[in-house]
Amino acid sequence: MPKAIIYRDQDITLDVMMKIEHVVTLIAEAEHVSFDKALLLFTVTRTYRSLMNTESLMWSESAEFLLDEFLRERQMPQCECRKDGCSKAE
Repeated sequence: MPKAIIYRDQDITLDVMMKIEHVVTLIAEAEHVSFDKALLLFTVTRTYRSLMNTESLMWSESAEFLLDEFLRERQMPQCECRKDGCSKAE
């Protein structure tokens, strides 16, 4: 079983998982890819790592904000999630 995501002694695991699902759905729609491919694209990003780090408070942002962060990060040449360089999403 995955480790619980705790913030200030509160279990926010469900909140974070629901946020991930919403963000990935938005990515799939924006990029015209399947949910599974969008999930793979998202999980290799700094945005995702920040979301999983409760200290960053990224989990408290809206899914639309996280989508914007993902898209901004994706345009950076070193991003592992770029369309032409995501071997994990193939």
